[in-house]
Amino acid sequence: MPNKYFGTDGIRGRVNEGNINGEMFFKFGLAAGTYFKNFKKTKQIAIIAKDTRLSGYALEPALVSGLVSAGMHVYTLGPLPTNGLAMLTKKMKANMGIMITASHNPYYDNGLKLFGPDGLKLSDKIEKKIEKLIESKINKNLSKPEILGRVKRLEDANDRYIRILKNNFPNNFSLKGIKIAIDCANGAGYKSGPKLLKSLGAKVYQIGTSPNGLNINDKCGSTFPNKIKFLVKKHRVNLGISLDGDADRIILCDEKGKIIDGDQIIAMLANRWKRKKILKGGVVGTLMSNYGLQNYFRQQKTKFLRANVGDRYVKESMQKNRFNLGGEQSGHIILGKFATTGDGLLVALEVLFSMRKGKKASDLLNVFKPMPQILENILVRDKNIINKLRCKKAIRKANKLMGRNGRLLVRKSGTEPKIRIMGESHNKNLIIKCIKIIKQSIKYWNLRLKFW
Repeated sequence: MPNKYFGTDGIRGRVNEGNINGEMFFKFGLAAGTYFKNFKKTKQIAIIAKDTRLSGYALEPALVSGLVSAGMHVYTLGPLPTNGLAMLTKKMKANMGIMITASHNPYYDNGLKLFGPDGLKLSDKIEKKIEKLIESKINKNLSKPEILGRVKRLEDANDRYIRILKNNFPNNFSLKGIKIAIDCANGAGYKSGPKLLKSLGAKVYQIGTSPNGLNINDKCGSTFPNKIKFLVKKHRVNLGISLDGDADRIILCDEKGKIIDGDQIIAMLANRWKRKKILKGGVVGTLMSNYGLQNYFRQQKTKFLRANVGDRYVKESMQKNRFNLGGEQSGHIILGKFATTGDGLLVALEVLFSMRKGKKASDLLNVFKPMPQILENILVRDKNIINKLRCKKAIRKANKLMGRNGRLLVRKSGTEPKIRIMGESHNKNLIIKCIKIIKQSIKYWNLRLKFW
């Protein structure tokens, strides 16, 4: 049975609609605090970070109130990348960490990503237990007045996070003489991104570092890479870095202005780690990973597994198979040697470390020839549209037409009200034709639902 509140990456939705409001965030805090309380015999601690959405000011106090009412002491960290929150949860020996974010979604969405004391995202089993607590009567979980939690602001969270990142590399690692462009999507990495790179000696050109609460991911960041491409060409830099709203994704741009997606980054990292004998087991990708990547790893005799779309499923497969590298085409890449979840800045450092001896990004990051791939995202009122008979028939028809000339993937987005259609083939016209067949059936039902 699917979760009621949790999706593929925590809880997410439109602010002040459905579950994303102050009342529900109080309940989320109370339930999560109740579940994680007494996991440690020492002081009961929860830490909270967020991205830069205006709604964070409304939702964070409600969440804090719920946690304190459960008897948890709370540290608020302010804007901080998601993996910074995960790293500090473990470093500070907290019971739990909560990131208030809707990642790459627009400003009007928000949500939560929850981490356990090990810095890992929660399993389905734990999420179901927390959902049961959310549904229970509030009075049942409220703490007695004398054991309510306290709240404190931690002002140096970004500095702590930067120190952890830098400690993963040799003390003499320097970016002096390197020019870098970075787009922080007006999101959670707007402080730590430029500060980290400058502290290593790089010349930094930055955009997306002036958040106003409404401009997060707005025609910038990893979902709008043309912005970093322009900056790379304008300043003739060595590397362009583009993050998303909570900085757990990264898209790169080489010095020639070519956009580099997560698949190419993963291939480059796998090669380097294999040479250095760091790679364990193999690599985990997803159903969206380009077939060219799979074929490349086959040629290199590197094990490659596909997980369902979503970093939590990538991480679960990595743990199950004891791999230490995995990720998504979207740029959500998990470096298991250093981190428990995706981290755009950590991946950027690993790439820059490979470039330190004068190597060009264009030489390092164009590893394999991708198979032509087209992705279409269709906004829908009801994601169950694809289960309608008309849509099922269209999908079967398109798959039959594609045959052995490529592949099609039709799925519900786990984070947005969208159906995602991916087509992959050496015949681009065939991809377009197959996607059109499926799109028409979805648009038919959208019209029936009076969405258009």
